[in-house]
Order: sequence, then C-alpha cells, then structure tokens
Amino acid sequence: MDEERATPDWAHSFGGVVDAYDRARPTYPREAAQWLVGQEAATVLELGAGTGKLTEQLLALGHGVVATDPDTAMLERLKRNLPEASTLLAHAEDLPVGDHGFDAVVAAQAFHWFDLDLALPEIARALKRGGRVGLIWNQRDETIPWVRRLGELIGTQEQLDEPAAALAESGLFGEVEEASFKHWQQIDRTSIQQLVLSRSNVAVLDEEARAAKMAEVVAFYDGFGRGMDGMQLPYVARCFRATVLDHPGQEPDEAENASEDGGPSDGTDTDMLLIDFR
Repeated sequence: MDEERATPDWAHSFGGVVDAYDRARPTYPREAAQWLVGQEAATVLELGAGTGKLTEQLLALGHGVVATDPDTAMLERLKRNLPEASTLLAHAEDLPVGDHGFDAVVAAQAFHWFDLDLALPEIARALKRGGRVGLIWNQRDETIPWVRRLGELIGTQEQLDEPAAALAESGLFGEVEEASFKHWQQIDRTSIQQLVLSRSNVAVLDEEARAAKMAEVVAFYDGFGRGMDGMQLPYVARCFRATVLDHPGQEPDEAENASEDGGPSDGTDTDMLLIDFR
C-alpha cells in the first residue's frame, strides 16, 4: 500500500509534520467512502483518522463519525477541521468503546500500521451484527512514467501484505470485496514538498537529509516544466470491505438496540453522546 512499514517509530512520526500532512495529503473520493459504508446513515468508528481526510467525506454523506487516532497533534487538527465529529484518543489495538455499537469501522491509510492480532478482534467487537469493516488506501498511479519517477525519488510504493488475506484469515469476517476509484490531486511547487515531507520515511530523517530530499523534489518539479500551473497527480483509491461474522453469544436483538433507550449510540463506554440523523 502507499505507506512504508519499517519501524514502529515511523507510525508515530506524523504528529511532527501535521501541518504538511493536513495541507498536502490527498482526500478520498466521496463515492469510495459511500462504497465502504453504504448509502444509509450509519454510526461509523474511524481508526487512525489523522487530520480527517476520510472523516470529512463520511460526514458529508450524513454518517455519524467517531474518529480515533493515537497521535494527539493529529487528533487536535481533526477536531479543529471538523468540530462536528466526535473524537477519541485511541489505538486500534485497544478501543475504548462498547461492544457491538457501530454499523461500520473504517481505516484510511492506516491498517498496515496495526498489530492485526489485537486490532482485528477489537474491530469485530465494536461492530453490530451485520456491521462492516472498510479499508482504503490512496496509491499513486505509477503506470504513468513521470509518477513512477516521482515514486523512485520519494520512495517506491511497497506492496504490503494484502488486507483481504488478513481479514479472511482472521475468521472474524466474511467474504472480502474490493473496488478501486481513480482521482487526481492538484499539486504545485510548494504542495509537492509538503506532500513528500508528510511521508513517514521522510519525516524521520535528520534535518540535513530531509533538506537534501526536498532539494531533489524541487529539482524534479522544476525540471518537469509545469511552473505555476502545477500538475495533476493521479491516484487510485483501493478499497476493501467485509461483513463481520455473527458474534458468539450475541442475541439477534442486541444489534438492533445499541443503547438502552433504543436510540443510536456512538458506541463509547459512557454512551453519553447520541447521534441525531435528522
């Protein structure tokens, strides 16, 4: 996928480059968000939400979202960007939410950082009967020569273990469906530098090495000859979804009554926040 798995420290490098991440990372196609969660208004738990790139699309579709992230700086930026979203500081491996409270659990550009032995049971526990896990990654379309050259410069996209296999082998989810959505991001001389800076493998470099990498990126952009007009960076949003298998011991009416008063719940232990879909 479009992130580099190398050391645990990389997964916690994003808070230090939150401005670059927020400004330069691409959004996700709204139709992809709809494919992941569905058209009906739903309660959604988002894992590794970052600054809210996918969160924004889910809210625009009318879903009630509880966005989680393990990084305080990223979550603070999400709250500033999207005050209507509920937020929780949390890791995917230890979710502070009640059992069977969400219609969907989603992760954008984050699943590959999780300890799946711990995270997948937590995801299954959080889902209602018939609930769905949805995963999405933006990948640069490196079938295009100049995009492939950019990838060679900033780090080639590594094909990590396919998430479909991880979901299927867990025994917690049913058949995994896949879909892809093409989209483009407008970038210019400034934003391409911020995009590169937001990558974990660059964020962890020392100041001298990071400056050298930025100089290479600027030279690449200037040599491409687009100047102030910028360029369209093509992406393919790869999506995966699967329905949770029935929870042992869960009665059929449990999923229909997420909270004691029968109203929709955000799934947290306190069950204080009710989401109104009117």
